[in-house]
Amino acid sequence: MDEHRAGYKILIADDDVNVHQSLNAYFKREGYQILSAYDGEEALRQAKNTRVDMILLDIMMPKMDGLVVCREIRRDSNVPIIMLTAKAEEFDKLLGLELGADDYITKPFSPREVLARVKTVLRRMREMRDEVHGTLLTVGNLSIDMGAFTVRLNGQNIPCTPKEIEILWTLASNPGMVFSREHLLQSIWGYDFLGDTRAVDSHIKRIRAKLCQQENPWDIRTVWGVGYRFEILT
Repeated sequence: MDEHRAGYKILIADDDVNVHQSLNAYFKREGYQILSAYDGEEALRQAKNTRVDMILLDIMMPKMDGLVVCREIRRDSNVPIIMLTAKAEEFDKLLGLELGADDYITKPFSPREVLARVKTVLRRMREMRDEVHGTLLTVGNLSIDMGAFTVRLNGQNIPCTPKEIEILWTLASNPGMVFSREHLLQSIWGYDFLGDTRAVDSHIKRIRAKLCQQENPWDIRTVWGVGYRFEILT
């Protein structure tokens, strides 16, 4: 068992008992601790009252759907969220990403696939912290603390998801460099994200909404047909 997995706590929120049974078996075998919720209200309650390292969140749940739960969690938490959806429509997937989900998996899925995704997200977060532990990047009124995984603008803490922080760090630590959507997808998600580069666009949209202000001495610019770059304004 990987020593880093010991103590990782995963919240599985899904109204399908079979999903819980199959995932519990795989995750517990790997040393993860599992919490279970069978409706949206219970998922939100557990997410707010218990420290968890990852949430697997079904979109279609009774009492409160997963998209609403995701939005509420994102008001004050940057815990990684992977959406589980039986719907194939791009609208649902992209809406989930725009609300702050880090990833999504479409049903039906194999427990092994879900476990692999969870390992990838958690490993990436751990590697980022290890690589730049204690590193603070400041550009004008923007500060990114990779040790604490926090972002501050004008001295105020701005809640951001892990993926948003990674994208922002990658761009801001390389001002003027153009990053393609494909490069960001591969380097930050760490695998072929279903070939869907719109995941990057959704996260950039959220970063801009939270941080980009007219008075900033920097901006995130779109390089049409290529990707994005962080530009320091003169």
